[in-house]
Amino acid sequence: MPIHITMPALSPTMEEGNLSKWLVKEGDSVAPGDVIAEIETDKATMEVEAVDEGVVAKILVPEGTEGVKVNALIAILAAEGEDVSAAAADTGSAETASAETPAPAASPTPSEASPAPAPAAAQSDAPDKSRSEGSRIFSSPLARRLAAEAGIDLASVSGSGPHGRVVKRDIETAVANAETATGKAAPATAAAAAPVASAPSDEQTLKLFEEGSYDLIPHDGMRKTIAKRLVESKQTVPHFYLTVDCDLDDLLALRAQINGSAPMVDGKPIFKLSVNDFVIKAMALALRDVPDANASWTSSNMVRHHHSDVGVAVSIPGGLITPIVRKAELKTLSVISNEMKDMAARARARKLQPQEYQGGTTAVSNLGMFGIRNFSAVINPPHATILAVGAGEQRPVVKDGALAIATIMSVTLSTDHRAVDGALGAQLLGAFKSYIEKPIGMLV
Repeated sequence: MPIHITMPALSPTMEEGNLSKWLVKEGDSVAPGDVIAEIETDKATMEVEAVDEGVVAKILVPEGTEGVKVNALIAILAAEGEDVSAAAADTGSAETASAETPAPAASPTPSEASPAPAPAAAQSDAPDKSRSEGSRIFSSPLARRLAAEAGIDLASVSGSGPHGRVVKRDIETAVANAETATGKAAPATAAAAAPVASAPSDEQTLKLFEEGSYDLIPHDGMRKTIAKRLVESKQTVPHFYLTVDCDLDDLLALRAQINGSAPMVDGKPIFKLSVNDFVIKAMALALRDVPDANASWTSSNMVRHHHSDVGVAVSIPGGLITPIVRKAELKTLSVISNEMKDMAARARARKLQPQEYQGGTTAVSNLGMFGIRNFSAVINPPHATILAVGAGEQRPVVKDGALAIATIMSVTLSTDHRAVDGALGAQLLGAFKSYIEKPIGMLV
């Protein structure tokens, strides 16, 4: 029986990816574990391994194809002893095949040391059964959330996405139909509660500029994902902002003392702490001390996290990525520093694994190195907080009734007001400020 190879889900939130390269050609024999293709997500390039043994009978999606949907049929293998031509002609439902045969496993590129996610984990976002089998229904995570908020039964919705998958527009249509049928508004959702102003079309925008006076640079997957998530965040998360100034003088003195005493290996210190390393640690300890703020909002529950997993925004060509320092409240400053240097380097090479940048309980965005004094960052759900860090600069301050000069850093905490209200956010920011201004507390 022909073996269908489908587009794997390389992360729980992945809905599509780019098939950047085939490493096999039609007629090649493959065995389980052989690397057969490279898939590019919005943040990383992953290798795909064969799960079954066979001969590549037909490649259905050529390399370089963008926007290939998860679970879409991309190639066919002829099983051992099977006629290759007959197998190549079998381009039946990828939906059925994916329910019977595991999708290829994703593995790190050779330069990565992390082990490959197991095939089962790679399929965590993929539908498990077809609608006809009466089990789980094909639907996107956003569609499921909107359906739950609107009180819509997914089984009653006809999906218009790939392979009958229920997507956002299907839920919006179902809500509109319910309103028409009952003569009253259905339960409101973030997407359907109020009309959303539509952006000008590409044609309308380009008409404002003289033809030939610009170049068109297509959006890559990362930029599309960033744009989508930022719009969703600002439309669905009620942002609330709090700002404090932190005195850095004691921290800078302690940093210099610690860096000066770092052990040397081959003439180089084994660590070199940055101000940002202290910021990460201080934020992690503040969340430990104010556990009610270490939370995520869902429509049914408040998710209270046990550890401070701090995402750190790293600028890379074409956008940014947020590698996560897991359990940062338990790690020393030197461990945080070396871990961040490693992840930042791999992030810029697009070599991070999804588990290294997805999730987390909060985030830090530091633009101080660019001379930015103060800014407000956009929350990255499911986080309920993000800390925007400005430059440390000498400013006049009043100490003990007298004018003095101190190195001051302004930080702004953005909170999801559903999960972290003003008073709780102020408590969290106060704890952070205390650790920054009395940094010895981060060493004990």
